[in-house]
Amino acid sequence: MTTGTHAAGRRDDRRRAGGGDTTMRGDRTMRHFTIHHDGVTIPMSRGGRGRPLVLCPGLSSTQADLHELIELLRRDHDVVTFDLRGHGLSSAAGRYSFEAFLGDLAAVFAELGRLDLPSAPVLVGYSLGADLAVHHASEHPDSVAELVLIDGANPVPEPFITEADLAAFRAMWEDLATQQEAKRGTARQVLLTGQEILELNVEIDAVRSGILDRYRKIDCPISMIMSTSMAGDSGEGHAPRFNENWRAGVERLVREQPRISTSWLDADHQLVLTHAPEIAAIIRRGPVGQTTS
Repeated sequence: MTTGTHAAGRRDDRRRAGGGDTTMRGDRTMRHFTIHHDGVTIPMSRGGRGRPLVLCPGLSSTQADLHELIELLRRDHDVVTFDLRGHGLSSAAGRYSFEAFLGDLAAVFAELGRLDLPSAPVLVGYSLGADLAVHHASEHPDSVAELVLIDGANPVPEPFITEADLAAFRAMWEDLATQQEAKRGTARQVLLTGQEILELNVEIDAVRSGILDRYRKIDCPISMIMSTSMAGDSGEGHAPRFNENWRAGVERLVREQPRISTSWLDADHQLVLTHAPEIAAIIRRGPVGQTTS
């Protein structure tokens, strides 16, 4: 893996770097650099002061999308974040799979060893990023001090996408991919096709069917921040079934792992965009060992 960093006060890193930059926001230094692995280039950013924290975006979300939450977290944490392959300022990839995205997260953690963090970080994952966080923590327990899972990594009792739903979901994600074309060349771009997004969601359903085994391997504190209406608050269509399945998955997990702290926000799956202050406050508070609404 080839890396490049550019940080104030690290002359040796600047010599080693193939590129990078440092920006100032008030009294906080923002460092931007890239890592290269598995044929992709992944941009990383670091800024803030306090306890180390790594934020992993989800499918179809980028660092730019999560800007408000990132800025709020930087008030109390030394935040490292990045874009998954095919997202934001990352390069396109030849394959998009759960294992490939998990490799992106592993590459970020490998780079953390060169960033002089004082301790293992809090790992925060949103949506797919939450699933990646659980898998990473189960495989590398010493690398993570605490997990915060935002509307993901849910051991739902039933898959979301059934054979009967495939056509409707394919059309929805093809439409989403078309809308994404207007963001090409920006920090908010997503390069995946509608078919690739569909295939990933089918794969995520399969991953979540076995994720309870992953939780059993994790000893660090875990907090979940979940939406009450992940599919929206409509009383028609798929939404009621999806929302019921979502809550049932969390209840299933907490029955088996009562140590997990769970907070519910009156929101849909876009809660990282609509409820960033509440999410930042919950993370700041830390695990509380109880369920709140």
